[in-house]
Amino acid sequence: MKKFLSVFFAIYAVGCSPENNKEAEISKIDVSFEVERFDKVLSKSDISDLPELKKEYPMFFPDSYPDSVWQQRFKDTLQRELIVETVKVYENFDKEALALKSLFQHAKYYFDDFIVPKIITLTTEVDYRNSIIYSDTLLLIGLDNYLGSEHKFYQGIQAYIKDDFDRSAIVVDAASKIARSQLALPSDRTFLSTMILYGKELFLKDLLIPSKTDAEKIKYSPAEFNWAKENEEYIWRHFVENNMLFSADQTLKVRFIEPAPFSKFYLSFDAESPGRIGQFIGWQIVRSYMENNDVSLQRMLQASTEEIFNNSRYKPGK
Repeated sequence: MKKFLSVFFAIYAVGCSPENNKEAEISKIDVSFEVERFDKVLSKSDISDLPELKKEYPMFFPDSYPDSVWQQRFKDTLQRELIVETVKVYENFDKEALALKSLFQHAKYYFDDFIVPKIITLTTEVDYRNSIIYSDTLLLIGLDNYLGSEHKFYQGIQAYIKDDFDRSAIVVDAASKIARSQLALPSDRTFLSTMILYGKELFLKDLLIPSKTDAEKIKYSPAEFNWAKENEEYIWRHFVENNMLFSADQTLKVRFIEPAPFSKFYLSFDAESPGRIGQFIGWQIVRSYMENNDVSLQRMLQASTEEIFNNSRYKPGK
């Protein structure tokens, strides 16, 4: 009986934790939004529908292009195949819409000025650098960038890029866009400032998509994330001992911040490391700052690189 009661109270305590209470509160936030399937509309259209399409979707048919451009696209067999294949994969968008609803609820909870955007899905000729475009009232999602990493349309694209072309990445990428809309660029171009900027973005993803794992938030595989955690102390020491933190050398951004198959320490273990390791370190610095200081989210977002770094008490391995 005592054992039963102990288990009961343990479960009850977890269920009543502040974090669970907060998530329960967030889940009740009313968000309503429209999902418009422009990709499906195009899949059912032909050249004769062009005037009506231009009238209904003027943003996708700028006047600077003559009708002949759009007419040619309708005739392009590869374009048609891309649209048809995208609609086949995304015949149903309900699961993604539910994940985006949760994202919007969290955004409304943390940001008073957040406006729930209208969603329009479309194809982008696999323009993966612009797979999602976000403004205050609109979220454009290029579904052809999320057909699965092994899809035939992605042949020739490097593995470290196309590994992210999965439908589960849609909400992660949307969270990144919303997070970035809340961030101001740092006043300098040092390596540390860049790391902390990305650290703020990833910390916001902690709040916006808490159901995702840390590896999913930074778009690492589990093995890549484990490598980063296990080598965090060594990475940090390498940055410090090589006087990188306050350097404005932009090659550091290429080596440690931008997407790449691995980070470039120019050491024997480079191929084992995941790319963007500087983003990971910046994330840990911001997390440490928030754990060690009683500051609001807005204060953190406005805080300078110096304030966050000096007050983070970041000491990996301790």
